[in-house]
Amino acid sequence: MSNNKFFGAHVSAEGGVQNAPLNAMQIGAKAFALFTKNQKRWDAKPFETKTLDEWFANLEKSGILPKHILPHDSYLINLGHPEEDKLLKSREAFIDEMKRCETLKLDRLNFHPGSHLQKFSKKDPNLDELTYSAEIECLETIAESINRALDATKGIIAVIENTAGQGSNLGYTFEHLAYIIDKVEDKSRIGVCIDTCHMFTSGYDIRTREAYDKTWNAFDKIVGREFLKGMHINDSKPPLGAKVDRHESLGLGHIGIDAFSFIANDERMDDIPLILETPNESLWADEIRKLYSLVK
Repeated sequence: MSNNKFFGAHVSAEGGVQNAPLNAMQIGAKAFALFTKNQKRWDAKPFETKTLDEWFANLEKSGILPKHILPHDSYLINLGHPEEDKLLKSREAFIDEMKRCETLKLDRLNFHPGSHLQKFSKKDPNLDELTYSAEIECLETIAESINRALDATKGIIAVIENTAGQGSNLGYTFEHLAYIIDKVEDKSRIGVCIDTCHMFTSGYDIRTREAYDKTWNAFDKIVGREFLKGMHINDSKPPLGAKVDRHESLGLGHIGIDAFSFIANDERMDDIPLILETPNESLWADEIRKLYSLVK
């Protein structure tokens, strides 16, 4: 078993965050993701002292380090929202999520960058995709949201997740991710989480050695491997370039098992959380064992 790969899953925190490390242990995880609050609500009570005491005790019991934990923010948050009041609400909620991570002594927070909801300027079909004003305005807004959150918090890395490109969601190209990172003032506190399903359905092939190397070399060149702070390890129900976000269990989708073997033996993925979000939780323990068995 590799000492450099940290595979796990997005485990339940039902009953309190203190249960997440125990749920990770049950499936043999060396990393995990969690929601630090109900992801379908805006508000959340502060953590109780008892909850925090149990969280730290259970975390120690699990042996999982904070750098191998990838908390995810609420799905309600849109850091690129075109409407001022809703943008403000999202920014406040995001800062609260980062502060919750501070309290749990975690060092990163994973989030979807944002959507323009077709409410910015009209697209010009004659222009390159990154010069569409709707996308540019939204990317600028996302970067400004991140800068404000970093100013209001300490030590937490904002980890942008690439998207499948469904609807008006941005972050589906490496160029989008690089654009946001370029506008973030504190480069030590910005990073990227690459979701393999999103990567594949947004058009980046990783199924063969040649395709995998081409895609990741492009990532290194456009984004920079130093910004890779986590991954979501998922197969894909839709085919390459479908721009639809539907995860599948490993080896059962259009990506296939070879890509995950490449990841298991790629030094770029050393010492970061590699998190399953595959749809069948009953397979997670087997999938984690399978991933470790792929390490050569």
